[in-house]
Amino acid sequence: MTLIQQPDMSCELARRLVDEVHAEATRQGVRLAAAVVDRGGNLVAAARMDGAQLGAVSLGLDKAFTAASFGHPTSAWIASSAPGGSDWGLAGTLGGRAVVFPGGVPLYVDGQLVGGLGVSGAASTVDEACAEKAAGNCALETRP
Repeated sequence: MTLIQQPDMSCELARRLVDEVHAEATRQGVRLAAAVVDRGGNLVAAARMDGAQLGAVSLGLDKAFTAASFGHPTSAWIASSAPGGSDWGLAGTLGGRAVVFPGGVPLYVDGQLVGGLGVSGAASTVDEACAEKAAGNCALETRP
């Protein structure tokens, strides 16, 4: 029997991603929370900056979970999940954890999904920009 082996998120890399998000947030003058999940959507690391919104960690975790579950940034469903859109109701999936606005990005290494990063606490476009910047600074791709 042959077992399939795939790369996965390490604790060291997850902590570095959280640190990179917080560094970018500081540069932009915002306070954020970041959460990193492995390719199965399990939490690996999370932290909320002092002064960040209290609910930011939970929302960041759900953004990371959504990105890892579908392999696409959470911003991919902005239009299609609106009422009447082809993905209307998507936000009610994954046990109500699916997030359909910016801030969550999947993380790839050599085209292989290794996890997801979710950021929350500012405008969702700022959250996503900080996630993208952190992923890039860690030499991770956010698209396959």
